[in-house]
Formats: sequence, C-alpha cells, structure tokens
Amino acid sequence: MNAELDIYGVFLPGLLGMMIIAWLVLVVVKWVLEKTGFYKLVWHRSLFNLALYVIALGGTFSLLHGLQS
Repeated sequence: MNAELDIYGVFLPGLLGMMIIAWLVLVVVKWVLEKTGFYKLVWHRSLFNLALYVIALGGTFSLLHGLQS
C-alpha cells in the first residue's frame, strides 16, 4: 500500500485517508443506532462510539490491505 496520498502536491499519510473513511462509516452506523433506539441500552455512549471507531478503522485497514495484496 502506498504510504502517502498526493492531493494536489500535498503529501498526506495514508492512515489519514483510512481514518476519514472510518469516520464516515461511523457516522452512518451512529445514525442507524440512534434511529433504532440502541443507545438506550448503552451505559457510556462516548466510550461505545470510540470502540466503534476503532473497529471501523481496523476494518478499513484490513479491507484496504486485503485489496492491495
């Protein structure tokens, strides 16, 4: 995998792109969980959202790494 993203001559780390993708996935998942009322069952919403973000970031990394191989 290319370690850098070139956006109009500005080099950004590849992890930044994966973090943005994971954040977009998290926004959709949070919206679905809010609409279904799942957050009523969660003790600490912020920690739960952090865990979801870490899972989304790991999944994004694994998916992109698997596509590159």
